[in-house]
Amino acid sequence: QVQVVESGGGLVQAGGSLRLSCTASGRTFSTYVMSWFRQAPGKEREFVATITRSGSGAYYADSVKGRFTISRDNARNTVYLQMNSLKPEDTAVYFCAGRDAGGLSTRESDHEYWGWGTQVTVSS
Repeated sequence: QVQVVESGGGLVQAGGSLRLSCTASGRTFSTYVMSWFRQAPGKEREFVATITRSGSGAYYADSVKGRFTISRDNARNTVYLQMNSLKPEDTAVYFCAGRDAGGLSTRESDHEYWGWGTQVTVSS
């Protein structure tokens, strides 16, 4: 099975930046669409960003468009989420997820592989 581990979360002040990393096991990482989701306390998990298998294309939630950038390094089995101009509303547990088949998707159920999440807290 594929194991996914997120890292890079922490406490940052509003307007600051943070870079999350996600590493996945296996030799087939480049065959997975990779995505980021997040979940704030008392709220449903929501889509943040997703990236194609080659890393040539990406799609973002409107709430993070222009502030966050998703990228990947298939040689390192790693996907990144660069978060700039952070807002208190970005506070959440951020999850990395992988999708085996098909194109980009914003749906949780389309992703088979999940990490346990990393906490991002943005202070006002």
